[in-house]
Amino acid sequence: MVLWQIFSVVGLAFLILEMLTPSYFCLNFGIAALITAVVAVWLANKVYLTLIFAGLSLLLLLFFRPFLMKRTGEAAAAKPDNAYVGKIAKVTADVGPDAGSVSIYDERWNARTLHGELIEAGADVRIVKLDSLIMYVERV
Repeated sequence: MVLWQIFSVVGLAFLILEMLTPSYFCLNFGIAALITAVVAVWLANKVYLTLIFAGLSLLLLLFFRPFLMKRTGEAAAAKPDNAYVGKIAKVTADVGPDAGSVSIYDERWNARTLHGELIEAGADVRIVKLDSLIMYVERV
């Protein structure tokens, strides 16, 4: 096999491994290997190519991975909790301070009231707070 083909196969293997373990760790090695494969078309020295691959891998791990981790963290932080707060849901089982359930977007959620009131099934409620898998609601 020619060197560019070897680095291409290694790069694709790292990208497949990244799909199986999405941690943005193997992605850096895959990108570095594919860039090194392009360089290997013009450069045939194994030592230089190995140094290029190692240097690119290190640079991507130090600079690109934290950037991806930060962007993914911001997107995850903005999404789940705030998407439901303030929305209207339908009570499917009487909601009180200790038990109950609501339905929103065809999803069933455990629900509780904050102020100890009892809300009957069929009523509309506003989601005030989301705590783990429990929605806290108030009567609309």
